[in-house]
Amino acid sequence: MSRITEVFAKAKSENRSALIGYIPAGFPTVARSIEIINAMVEGGVDLIEVGYPYSDPVMDGPVIQRATELSLREGFSSEDLFTVVAASKAPTLVMTYWNPVERYSPAQFARDLAAAGGAGAITPDLIPEEAGEWVAAAQHEGLDTVFLVAPSSPDVRIRAVAAATTGFVYAASTMGVTGARTQVGTAAQGLVERVR
Repeated sequence: MSRITEVFAKAKSENRSALIGYIPAGFPTVARSIEIINAMVEGGVDLIEVGYPYSDPVMDGPVIQRATELSLREGFSSEDLFTVVAASKAPTLVMTYWNPVERYSPAQFARDLAAAGGAGAITPDLIPEEAGEWVAAAQHEGLDTVFLVAPSSPDVRIRAVAAATTGFVYAASTMGVTGARTQVGTAAQGLVERVR
């Protein structure tokens, strides 16, 4: 059983939902992001998603874009990512675009993430049909591979993603970029029911 699966099993045994926190690594600095992550854990967060700052965050909304831009301006590097992951006091996944992993080398990224104590990665722009190299590298290192579904995903797509995903299926609540909204919308509940 993976550490992510254990988190969800523990929450279920306590009759509650698991709480997942997110922050871009290195925001506003590497040291400060570590402090924020561990404050989230002390505050009750079960699982951490650490964003891997990237120069072209086209799927992210303006708040996350500004945070990652600040991290990059401060000189954030892939080594910093693994430092942040290693310092987390909860199971931690890296949320990353595929391009940085591909440039780093999927096998090396998996090795370095596992060595830092990472639990896996969420790759929002990598589809399972094109993820063979990543899945093999992640499995070899004992990492979970989390793929996405969206409100527009047909049932056949949801089944394919669920079959390829380990840890949990990432169900995007809305179409479009991430970010603050006044409401989630009605599609999220239906999507969760279809994923289950």
